[in-house]
Amino acid sequence: MADVELAPGVWVGEAALTFRASRSGGPGGQHVNKVASKIELRVSIWALAGLRDDARERLARLAGSRLLEDGTLVLVAQESRHQLANREAALERLQALVAQALVPPVPRRKTKPTRASGERRIASKKKDGEKKRQRGAPIDE
Repeated sequence: MADVELAPGVWVGEAALTFRASRSGGPGGQHVNKVASKIELRVSIWALAGLRDDARERLARLAGSRLLEDGTLVLVAQESRHQLANREAALERLQALVAQALVPPVPRRKTKPTRASGERRIASKKKDGEKKRQRGAPIDE
């Protein structure tokens, strides 16, 4: 069995990929009722070789409801009327998900507001306060 490269340095054995075909939903007349073109791809995230633990955690977070409790990732493709095209689409989705998980998030840099923006904020607050003070009843002297 050959390995399938999902991203640079990340691959999975072809034996770890499980493809299941079933009837696709939606319009299509008689054709949709007799052809199993929908593809469901299942792969364990633990079977992905070359994936660091932090990237595996990001992959699990990105997968969301597509990840089962046992660590199996389920991807469904049913856009095409051809089983082979849906199979390739499911593999492309897996590759895109893995590629996205490989990119570490950019840490947020703390910044302080500029002096001018602080002064503008205070000036605006004073202006609003003055506007509200004008609305009150006149003060008798």
